[in-house]
Amino acid sequence: MGKPTGFKEYDRELPKRRPVEVRIGDYREIYEPFPKEKLTAQAARCMDCGVPTCISGCPLGNLIPEWNDAVYRGLWKEAIERLGATNNFPEFTGRLCPAPCEEACVLAINEPAVTIEQIEKEIIEYAFAQGWIQPRPPTRRSGRRVAVVGSGPSGLACAQQLNRAGHRVTVFERSDRIGGLLRYGIPDFKMEKHVIDRRIDILQQEGIQFRVNAHVGVNLDPKTLKAFDAVVLCLGATVPRDLPLPGRELAGIHFAMEFLAQQNRINAGDDLGIERISAEGKDVIVIGGGDTGSDCVGTCLRQNARSVTNFEAAAQPTPDRPAHQPWPYYPMRLRTSSSHEEGGERHWNVLTKEFSGQDRVEALTTVEVRMHAQPGGPPRIEEIAGSERVWQTDLVLIAIGYSGPETHPLADRLGLRTTAGGAIATSTGYMTDTPGIFTAGDAHRGQSLIVWAISEGREAAREVDIYLMGKSDLPAKGCCDLPLIR
Repeated sequence: MGKPTGFKEYDRELPKRRPVEVRIGDYREIYEPFPKEKLTAQAARCMDCGVPTCISGCPLGNLIPEWNDAVYRGLWKEAIERLGATNNFPEFTGRLCPAPCEEACVLAINEPAVTIEQIEKEIIEYAFAQGWIQPRPPTRRSGRRVAVVGSGPSGLACAQQLNRAGHRVTVFERSDRIGGLLRYGIPDFKMEKHVIDRRIDILQQEGIQFRVNAHVGVNLDPKTLKAFDAVVLCLGATVPRDLPLPGRELAGIHFAMEFLAQQNRINAGDDLGIERISAEGKDVIVIGGGDTGSDCVGTCLRQNARSVTNFEAAAQPTPDRPAHQPWPYYPMRLRTSSSHEEGGERHWNVLTKEFSGQDRVEALTTVEVRMHAQPGGPPRIEEIAGSERVWQTDLVLIAIGYSGPETHPLADRLGLRTTAGGAIATSTGYMTDTPGIFTAGDAHRGQSLIVWAISEGREAAREVDIYLMGKSDLPAKGCCDLPLIR
């Protein structure tokens, strides 16, 4: 695979990021083009390791060594065929996935891993540039109709797989544009939205129908779904976790997704029609140290915030792999995003206690904490006496994760059961207690990664196909799909 001695001859290298002072002046993607000769060298680093644990580290079971080898040998059509065999949307994952495959790379035991995610992105973008990615409508139709509710990565993957099986698929999206979290949750500097539009155009040409502004249970009667032979709920996990603290009712305290979605709409040229949440000239505090919090930091900096401060209640991770998370597990190590590279301050072991102000938030109070692990449960939080601090702020963004899908009023109307964690419960496979109604993605497993969403969408599609037809030619996880190109 690749060049036998490539991992000894070439260092890990990624595309350069545009200079900070340049990129915070716009919302375009942050990376500069990557020369093909450098990409070939990176693919050459893929070892003939015998047991490619990168594949097991990927929820999609991507055939990583095979397309790395094809890139090294200049066999681009073979590379895109192998990449598309397990992944419907490598242009999404190549930009947004945290790359658990790289942490599972054999080379990562004691050296920097192969740049798997970047190679993936370059393969699909080259294929698009060559005109190889074309619509592939099915040659035969089954006569069955399937409704997919939700157009995020899970819903889109499920819809494409079901369409490939010959079923007539309609995707219902409550927003005004297709894409779900990809559209309104991911900042443009991480993925410009023409990347989504390009793929949606292909899906439409393949025969998938999309209905926007169709919020099932709100402005669309759930009885509408009874006209379909099967339904797949790919609602995402969009209920934000809140901080029910004193002063929470003050103006100027918002959930992260309210803030991020507004900026994406502005970038798309929309008139919001409501008062804009703006960080311009403000002292902003972002509560939550994950990806969403990082996205808020980058967006605030582009809005010319006076200052941006990021809190995380957990302890600062170490740069190295923790001893209790050995290879090839995905480790909780310190990661510095492009947004944190651009500015702002990060603080760990900080717990917010209350908000204060007149009508609007003017300050918040925190205390430093220690986290003590407890077997089988959440950590015990110890507040450090005398560590209270008051922070002046004009805008607070809460980015501490999501508690599950918005199932009301669908759960009652469709006879669904939810888990203790708020997800939609299933009985067998991906089917709920109601025959013919399935679920996948974050609505099924809880807040997770884009690769898990696509994987679950594919798996649920196969279960639906078996339910409708008694069998399925759609691939099981880790098995190859139809060729991506002709």
